[in-house]
Amino acid sequence: MEFLPVSANGHLILAQEIVEIEYVSQVAMSGVLHLATALAIILYFWNDIWVLIQTLMRKMGRLPVNEKDLVLSYSLLIGTIPGVILGFMLEPVFEKYFTNALTVAVVLMLSAFFFMYAEWRYYLCAPHGEITVNKGFRIGLFQVLALIPGFSRTGATIAGGMLIGLTRYESTRFSFLLAIPLTLGFGLKKLLDVIVVDGEVDWMPIIVGGIVSFFVALVVIRLFLDFIRRYTLWPFIWYSLILSSLTIYYLVFVQ
Repeated sequence: MEFLPVSANGHLILAQEIVEIEYVSQVAMSGVLHLATALAIILYFWNDIWVLIQTLMRKMGRLPVNEKDLVLSYSLLIGTIPGVILGFMLEPVFEKYFTNALTVAVVLMLSAFFFMYAEWRYYLCAPHGEITVNKGFRIGLFQVLALIPGFSRTGATIAGGMLIGLTRYESTRFSFLLAIPLTLGFGLKKLLDVIVVDGEVDWMPIIVGGIVSFFVALVVIRLFLDFIRRYTLWPFIWYSLILSSLTIYYLVFVQ
């Protein structure tokens, strides 16, 4: 789910309304799934990542480098900064006040409208230009929206890239690469939280779920990249609108 423009963390919170999941188990599950996500991205994009690492090493050694690879490397480094700084400052606030199911459902609906706006702008204004350091930083600011439970990190960065002139595919590829440091950090933090929280965790199903998620993710990344080359975000927009509407109706009028 983490690779698609729908919030994995938001779905975990909504699922808790249907299936009773202890808080500590939810945190452990979130941590393992995020680590599985990050490892799958690293494996899938390893050739690209290795080229970027070599580019930075050659630059530090004052050797000739490919300019496009250097710009992409800098863009990813700069784009990571907003998420790290603002994540450290704001994540405790969002976790405290934005983790109830109704709030998540509302955020899910608002994110769908944001993606709808990005598609509308993309339709009116043809994509222009390539990734730059400035655009990388701006996409990093859009990534901060994912700190709000229910707002998809992948969706926020893809839509953000589309709004500043990148193609859907370029935005998606950059989004996946940008996800690595933040997703790794988030996963490790969640596992550290499990250590300090008093509670028992049944690790076996969580670890099995992480392993399954890793292999499923490798397939999903490939399929989603092929999908986004040819299609739009509209299937995910409609999915988010329907799910959020049904959830809000259930929580307000039924429960």
